[in-house]
This record gives sequence, C-alpha cells and structure tokens, in this order.
Amino acid sequence: MPESRPTPRQIFDSLTSEDISATGLLRQIANWLRPGPDESIEAVCQRIDLLEKALEENPDASDAIARILQDWLGTANYFLAFAVLGLFPRQGFLRELGRRFYEHINPSPLNPNSLSDALPLIFNKKTDPQWVNELSDESWMKLFRILWNAESGDAPKLLWKTISELLYALEMLSIWVAGEELEADLVRLEPRIVSRDSAFVALQREVSRYSRCYEAWISGEKSTLEDDAHARVLLEQCMDAVTAFRKKSVTKGTSIPLSYLLERLDQTLKRIQDILNILDPKDPVSARQTAIPLFKELVRASRQRRSVRALFQRNLRLLSRSITENTSDHGEHYITGNRKEYLAMLRSGAGGGIVIALMALIKIRIMAMALNPFPETVLVSLNYGLGFMLIHILHFTVATKQPAMTAARLAEAVQQGEHGGANPKMIADLLIRVCRSQFIAIVGNVSVALSLAFGIGWAFNLFWGTPILSQQASEYQIYELKPFESLALLHACIAGVWLFVAGLTAGFFDNRAAYIGLSARLKNHPLLRRLLPPGAREKFADYMHENYGALVGNFFFGILLGSTAYIGLLLGLPLGIRHVAFASGNLGYAMSFSFPGFPLFCLYFLFVCLISFCNLWVSFGLALSVALKARDTKIKSFPKVLSALGQQVKAAPFSLLFPPADPIKKDPEKTEKSLNGQTKEQEKNQTG
Repeated sequence: MPESRPTPRQIFDSLTSEDISATGLLRQIANWLRPGPDESIEAVCQRIDLLEKALEENPDASDAIARILQDWLGTANYFLAFAVLGLFPRQGFLRELGRRFYEHINPSPLNPNSLSDALPLIFNKKTDPQWVNELSDESWMKLFRILWNAESGDAPKLLWKTISELLYALEMLSIWVAGEELEADLVRLEPRIVSRDSAFVALQREVSRYSRCYEAWISGEKSTLEDDAHARVLLEQCMDAVTAFRKKSVTKGTSIPLSYLLERLDQTLKRIQDILNILDPKDPVSARQTAIPLFKELVRASRQRRSVRALFQRNLRLLSRSITENTSDHGEHYITGNRKEYLAMLRSGAGGGIVIALMALIKIRIMAMALNPFPETVLVSLNYGLGFMLIHILHFTVATKQPAMTAARLAEAVQQGEHGGANPKMIADLLIRVCRSQFIAIVGNVSVALSLAFGIGWAFNLFWGTPILSQQASEYQIYELKPFESLALLHACIAGVWLFVAGLTAGFFDNRAAYIGLSARLKNHPLLRRLLPPGAREKFADYMHENYGALVGNFFFGILLGSTAYIGLLLGLPLGIRHVAFASGNLGYAMSFSFPGFPLFCLYFLFVCLISFCNLWVSFGLALSVALKARDTKIKSFPKVLSALGQQVKAAPFSLLFPPADPIKKDPEKTEKSLNGQTKEQEKNQTG
C-alpha cells in the first residue's frame, strides 16, 4: 500500500504526540513534499510555499517543529555522514559486497541519532534521490529556513557542534588520504613517493594545523582566523597527483583495486574541498552553494549504501574504464586526419583484403571436407583466429575492428567537452574523420577481397578446368547474403557483438601487459634467455608488450566467429555470423562460378553493404555506450553535435568520404625573400 500524503494540519496535530520524533516529523514533511507520478517539481515548490504560509499562521507549531529538530540535532552524530557516506568504502570491493549481501539478509537497525542512518529513514522511497536532486538549491534553502526558525532554540550551541563535527571529519579524511600514499599500486606507479614528502602527507599536516586554529578561533582563544589558502594549494596538488596517477596507469597498467583506490582518493579530496568551503566564514555564498549539493549527494548515497546493484554498477564502470583507457590510447591510430594517412589506411585495408580472400578460400575448403561439427568448428576457428593475427602482424587492417577503438576516442572527446576541452564542432569533426576512415578501410578490404576471390576462382577454373565452388556451394554463398530469405542481417549483428567483445578483450590484455610489465618479464625469461640472443629477445619482448592485446583480441575474435554456428547447433538455435569482408570474398568466389549479370551483381553487393552496416553500427554503438559509461559521461549536447555535423557536411559534402586537400607548406626562406623583393620594388616605385 502506498503511504498516504499527510496535510500540514495533520503534521501540526502530530506535534502534540509523545511518540513524535525528529525523524518521524521530517519523514512526514518529506511525504508531504514528494511529487506524485504525474506531478512536476513545481508541485514541490508550491507545497513549500503552502507549508511556509501554514507555519506563519501557526507560530506555536513553528516553534514546536524548531524545538524538536534542534533538540535532535544537538544530540545527533554527524561524523559518519560527513566522512563516510557517499565515499567508496575502505575495505575494498569483495568485503563490501559481502557486507551488503548480509545487510539484505539480516539488516542492522538504523540509529535515528546518527545523521547517516536518519537520512534513509526520512527519505524512504527509491525515487526520493531523483526529486531531491531536481529541486533547486534555493527551494531547499527556503525549506530549511522555514523549519529552522532561528528565533527559537539555542542556535549558537548547534553551530559550535556542527563546526566541531565538520572539523573532526575534515581531519580524519586528511589522515586517510595521507595513509593511501603507501599503497603498493601507487608505489608501483610512482616509486619516488616513498622517498620524499608527498602532497598527501603535507595536506594532513596543514589540515590538522588549520583545525586547531579554527577551534581556537570559534572558542574565543584567538581573535582572528587564519585563512585556508595553504590547505587549498596542497589540496590542488593532491588532485593533480591523482590525475598524474591516472595517466601513468594507462601506460603502466591498472586494475580494479587501483581504479577503486584512485576513485576513492578523488571522492575523499572532493569531500575535503566541500568541508573547507562550508567552514569558510569569509564566503557564506560558497558555503551555501556547497552545502545543498552535498546534502543531495548524501541523500542519494544513503539510499544506495545497501544496494548490491549500485556497488556492481560503480565497479563495472571502473573495470570498463580500465579497459577502454587503452582502446582510447590506440584509437587515434585508426582515425585518419590527412590524405597521406587516408591513403595509408586504404593500403592497409587492401592488404587485409588479400589475407581475407585467402582465409575465405581456406574456410570453403574446410567446409567441403564434410567433417563432424566439432573438428570442423576447431579448424574454422583457427583459420579465423590465426588469419586475423597474421593481418595484424603484417600491419594490415580489418575494417570492422576499428569501431571499438574509435568509440573510446570519441567518448574521450565527449568527456573533454564537459570539462571545456572539446566542443560540438570538434566532436562533429572527429565523427567525420571516423566516418571517412572507416569508409576507406572497408573499401580496401571489400574491393581487394572481392576482386582477388573472383580472380582466384577464375584462374582455378582456367588452369584446372573445374570451378572452385560447386553449383550448390555457389548458390549457398549467394543465399547467405540475401537479407530477406536468410538471417543474414541478424547474423551480421551477432558478428557486430563479437567485434565489440573482441575490442574489450584487446583492451583488457593491453592493460594486463602494462600492469604486469610484460616486456621486462620476457626480456628476463629464463627460457628465452637460452633460446634468443639479447637483441632478438629485446625486440620480441617489446613487440609482444605493444601488441599483446591486439594479438589476443584478434585470435579471440576468430574463435568467437568460428564457434557461433556450433553453439547454435548445440542450443538448437539458428545462430551464425556474417562479416562484411568474408561476405565480399564469398561473393567473389560465387561470381567466379557464374556471373549473373551486372544488375544482379550490384544487388548482391548492396547486400554486402547492409551486412557492413550491421557489423559497424552494432559494434560501434555497444563500444561507445560502454566507453561513455566508463567515463561517467554522456552526449548532453547531441542536437548541437548534429547541427555542427550538418553544417560541416553542407559546407563540404565529400568530407564524409574523402579528406580535404593538405595545406600547401610554404618555405619560410622563399616567403621572406619574396616579401623583401616586394618591399624593394615598392621603394623603387615610390622613389621614381
């Protein structure tokens, strides 16, 4: 049964009850304010106005509410709310997961005299954090002033208690920050941290000094309060250090515990900054602007502190970020910026097309052997996996492997846009560069795979007098392309999902190589020291370190492609894959058996393009979604991005497919001589 909404009169009548508590009173007020399913946030603002009017008409009720709240706040504990609530727990993911599971089975009683426990008692609905956040800061300040009624009660005593709790929380948070610097993961990223005085320790010392000074000032022992400028400088240095740790983790590798630690440091430093803002007596405006958002954050955190789902979501975001950081780092290599890079991508795609045509032929021969399903699956998977690895080793490109990398780079640009580093025009420009890079890579793959497959089939028939495909096999290859007769598009979407998974796998193993220091391990491996000379061993170690993720990701992608049909067979489901490059190769071999005429060929080629569309957009959409969630961001200004994209395409329609001409590089010496010559000529004319 939904809880009924009390009226102000019912709230006032409950004040005479002996059982009334501050949390019960505030819960009634929250129930009164909470918007209904069909109500906007304006309804909450109107109820605040009604409550204000009702209290003005009932001064006794106003005094009673203020007395109840002030008596409660005078004995309540604030420390856990300020120093713990909303911050990642210090015991790590697994212990916190166990604690939350047990809390669901056997929840501990909530203590109404602790602010961190009182918040979920007051805001006891799942939807409360949403409307609490939507209500403006000004409306919350108005509500607090209405309920507080500073004319009644002992406000100075409560102010002193609040400041004492804030100072204690501030000092404990700084101690925790200082203690983090000796974590093994941070020492791995920055070994010098153990041999010098870090900003973390300096911040703790300064915060401790500031707290003693503040207490002396508030108690009257000191007439003036020293400002917190030095503490803020050290706080900024600590934030810069965390940023530096994040950057180093991209090259030196990260892990869930490290990502968890850096996120907790970020949260703790932000909380220290919030408390400093609230405590600053010289800037009451900043204090109010900080206090209300902090209150909203505490309400949200209080509703999620027992949530297993929220814990998993936060940690999956950290895991996703640790993976996508590496794909973002490599993503720029898959985006062409000028004609030289554009032609290089075409050559790389063409090289991939050569290998893919041969891989398609090998698969056709494997299928012609009519083996049992399992050995056939093993051979097909190895053909795919080893072939994709060969393409990478030869520095060629499989066009559909790009989306996972480029999506991470786009998500990075979107996040920079939130922080002032990118704007819709820059994001639109990046989208155009991604689009044409993908286009030319596909052109290279498809054109060469199709042409070479047709050439191989034609030559085979010419020299051996028999077609490379039987009539039945040729018809089957054509049937697999038809989107309305077969499940070609569904299977193309499945291949898109595997492309996305392969991208995540590559990112994970790239990160793993950096984290474990794969290069150094291989250079000093006992077996390799016996087998390879130092120079060759060093080159091998460096190559494996740089390409570990790509090689594993490509092989795993091949296994996924090769085993999908077998898994479908075991499950009794019509599963399969359609990949644009192999579809074009298969079309080439089928055309070598019997060319049906140019119109039909164009229709079949259109089917290949549809497969390409499904491959690319499914993988790109999934990769972009994960990359955005990993960075805890989203494309907020999507209409502006579309507008900027439309303007750029309108100004240069072919920029979607072809890069603009490279700017002409001018020789500085020739330019200077030309300018000098023009100046002398002008002087002669003036003299004459």
